[in-house]
Amino acid sequence: MTITLTAQPLTKANFAPFGAVIEPYDAAEQTEDNCYIINNGFATRHHAIAKAALDGGEVGFSIFMAKPREIPIALSVMEFHPLGSQAFFSMNGEDYVVVVAPKGEPPKSADDLSVFYAKSTQGIQYDAGVWHHPLLALNSESPFLVVDRINGTGNNCTEVDITDWGVMVEI
Repeated sequence: MTITLTAQPLTKANFAPFGAVIEPYDAAEQTEDNCYIINNGFATRHHAIAKAALDGGEVGFSIFMAKPREIPIALSVMEFHPLGSQAFFSMNGEDYVVVVAPKGEPPKSADDLSVFYAKSTQGIQYDAGVWHHPLLALNSESPFLVVDRINGTGNNCTEVDITDWGVMVEI
């Protein structure tokens, strides 16, 4: 049996239970504390849209080269990182798909999954402990800037194979 999930648009509101969407503040969100003019008027700083969180270790900036997936996308594994947040931002202007499940116990079925269609101008940050599928690039091999915990004590990656669920994602 195949279960098909359809990606919904990625918004700050619908992604909030899982982390943050990394994009400029819209007019309604802007305050003098989070959005202000810098560099002699040549730039506007959208301050602290997301914050790296970690339990020990260091934060690192890496580039992941993600191979494109065929549509519909067959889901295979969910993972979580209990000791730190993890942020991704497309570097070559390609849209991508994000699959998540709430913090806590591993997802048990497709009903536990939420699927989002991320525009190339949107980054995402998973809160520590949020279950997520590895990168789902579309169209071409895509570099992603990744900010996450790169070392420290303790296991910071747990995976659960979901191949036998037969879950496919449409966009």
